[in-house]
Amino acid sequence: MKKWLVSLLALVLLFPTVTFANGENQEVIDEKLGVPIVVYGANLTAEQKVSVQNALQVSQDSTVEEITVTGEDLATYITDGNPSARMFSSAKITRTDAGEGLVISIVTPENITQVTNEMYANAMLTAGIENATVEVAAPSPVTGHSALVGIYKAYEATGGQLDSERTDVANEELSVATILSEESGVDPEKVSELLTEIKQQIAEQNPATREDVEQIVSDQLANLQIELSEQDRQLLIDLMDRIRQLDIDFSQWSTQLEDLSNSIQEQLGTIVENEGFWNGVRKFFNDLISSIRSIFN
Repeated sequence: MKKWLVSLLALVLLFPTVTFANGENQEVIDEKLGVPIVVYGANLTAEQKVSVQNALQVSQDSTVEEITVTGEDLATYITDGNPSARMFSSAKITRTDAGEGLVISIVTPENITQVTNEMYANAMLTAGIENATVEVAAPSPVTGHSALVGIYKAYEATGGQLDSERTDVANEELSVATILSEESGVDPEKVSELLTEIKQQIAEQNPATREDVEQIVSDQLANLQIELSEQDRQLLIDLMDRIRQLDIDFSQWSTQLEDLSNSIQEQLGTIVENEGFWNGVRKFFNDLISSIRSIFN
């Protein structure tokens, strides 16, 4: 009996209270921004689709709109995109109010092998998506690049409008980010920090020429103590020069990039402190259970 009471009390303490309306758990529909959009890679098998639905917490009772992303969509959003490309990465996107920013979560991190949350956020800002909650999933290991195309399609399905030049540059940004991380050996969080800081300087300085951009890139590489090959350095300069020429309101972009920069800094700090944090969590719950047991002894 005591063991049963201890377990029950532990559950009450550990799980948050659920709010009910009229005695039932009701899902609130946002009539202004619409329901979440779930976009599935066109080449998922039926079994893989179920796996993705479970990862994205999509059930038969979920109030969502479901669409599919294909190779044809890849060709629509990305210059020279292969319309025959096989698409597996999937995502759920929920539009949010202006000022809420981007919240990205890879819910199957073991299956998205190249792209990080911060890389997605950086590319989405470049593409013109500023306020949304996005979850990314795949049923088996993939690079994660095609999820960005799915996010574009889902965003426009909610009423947003994207410029094809910006989505193409955003795809190039994601490619450069993964090249720097995978081939140049730069830590993924460091890559995201580098891209964010360079774009923030472009937003603040409004460089007029490619030479100005090259100086910004050189300064940030030095500030972050990152060494790149000349080839990778030129890739980065080419990308940032394209970003410089985009039709972007850089005065607003600067604030958003600052928020992203702060998020990346927190992530870097979390990585360093991660082991100590989880040790603290384990100690807290061990102490909690011991306290509960002492009540009945």
